[in-house]
Amino acid sequence: MFSWMSKNEDSSPEMYETVLEGLKKVYKNKLLPLEQAYHFHDFHSPPYEDADFDAKPTVMLVGQYSTGKTTFIRYLLERDFPGIHIGPEPTTDRFIAVMYDEREGSVPVFEILVTRRQQFSPLDKFGKFGNSFLNRFQCSLVNSPVLKGISIVDTPGILSGEKQRVDRGYDFTGVLEWFAERVDRIILLFDAHKLDISDEFRRSIEALRGHDDKIRIVLNKADMVDHQQLMRVYGALMWSLGKVLQTPEVARVYIGSFWDQPLVHDVNRRLFEDEEQDLFKDLQSLPRNAALRKLNDLIKRARLAKVQAYIISALRKDMPSVFGKEGKKKELIKKLDEIYKQIQREYQISPGDFPKVEKMQELLQHHDFTKFQTLRPRLIEVVDKMLSEDIAHLMQQIPMDDEARVAAPVLKGGAFDGVKDMVSPFGYKRGEGIDAGQGEPDWIVNKDRHKYDSIFSSLNPVDGKVTGANAKAEMVKSKLPNSVLGKIWKLSDVDKDGFLDADEFALAMHLIQVKIGGYDIPTELPDHLVPPSKRGDARPEE
Repeated sequence: MFSWMSKNEDSSPEMYETVLEGLKKVYKNKLLPLEQAYHFHDFHSPPYEDADFDAKPTVMLVGQYSTGKTTFIRYLLERDFPGIHIGPEPTTDRFIAVMYDEREGSVPVFEILVTRRQQFSPLDKFGKFGNSFLNRFQCSLVNSPVLKGISIVDTPGILSGEKQRVDRGYDFTGVLEWFAERVDRIILLFDAHKLDISDEFRRSIEALRGHDDKIRIVLNKADMVDHQQLMRVYGALMWSLGKVLQTPEVARVYIGSFWDQPLVHDVNRRLFEDEEQDLFKDLQSLPRNAALRKLNDLIKRARLAKVQAYIISALRKDMPSVFGKEGKKKELIKKLDEIYKQIQREYQISPGDFPKVEKMQELLQHHDFTKFQTLRPRLIEVVDKMLSEDIAHLMQQIPMDDEARVAAPVLKGGAFDGVKDMVSPFGYKRGEGIDAGQGEPDWIVNKDRHKYDSIFSSLNPVDGKVTGANAKAEMVKSKLPNSVLGKIWKLSDVDKDGFLDADEFALAMHLIQVKIGGYDIPTELPDHLVPPSKRGDARPEE
């Protein structure tokens, strides 16, 4: 519980039970009146609702078509989800919110907006993007442990070439901006074979400016090129990003192949493993840092709302009272950049806090300047006090909120089970230097048993078993990703002793062939695959 005591009760901040409860109240009581007075919601984004503060952390995937966005989600969940469609052509033409629910299925858009999915209700309430967008927005409910900690938003593949001329029927970049303000991570995916940044992709990236701290860049499908080509591809991507992002900092790019099929070139397997661990640890931090992210977003919104008030009041002040209103409006819109500079000098505001001139000029065309309000210093003072006192106190409470941070959901399940896995030799940096009977005729693995036994003998078994390190050296020859091989290991190590005997090793090799043959690995070992020598006394999964 959060509370502050002060000798002077009149000047003490309000008492809030949680940081999120405090954010809700200071927004409604102190920032919202300023937004309403100066048309903030017409120019920027709808007002925050309670669900914007209560929503679990959300990750949004953005990229050109066929860069592996949907496959990335499948890789995280280690399963399909309702509405999934994977292919080389632009397959995702809609926004899909992948969320946790024991009841699985695709939910119609209006059920999302009207029922308990209040996180997305402003999309319909303010009619900002129209039915053309709403008809391309759905929610996919999945009973996955990963989604107990985060939600994921899959976006339509961004078009390139002639396809960019297709009218989507709604403001695509505007929708991206709306989500960018509310999500916790924005993952930009690039294909190692398709580094060109189309005009629509460039506009989409520009729409995400102001949220640079949320952006993570992933060079996907990196196994499609060898190590020498990968070096050139990485350099080309950095050059292209430098022109679009226009920031002095060098962007952090995660390199890997986020799918469960055999790697085409596995010479960079160790690099992919390290990069995947870094990215997944970053995503795992989201539930713990959710309150801090919402607080930072509210600060950015407050600064923008103050700038909006200065702009609107400046336009109103220069409007004539009777004649020449339309002509003066056109003149003010034309010289908006000069008004920006004047406000910057007068109020000592950084240029980076101002919205784009071109966007404001376009939106101002549809407003009557005579209905704008002049500056009300009291509203500005309330927001300034909110930033200096209320937000400051809430900021101080976040590190002290140990109980809430410990109680925050930990991302587990799916691909996250491989992060720092200390059981399987396919866990991160496992299998290097680890200390260290025939089946019955009806066992399907016996079909190729002679090959598996020959390999097993070559791995120098001790007391009839091979170590994780020796088994890993053979299993990685399949070129399957570590996440898949880790699952195969857990299924094959039936007695959970960290070694494989001849039966277990044969089972592992059989499962590898099953996966290479295009079939999914079972989540639990079916009875007919349990080695006959282990039936009846196998230990339960830990």
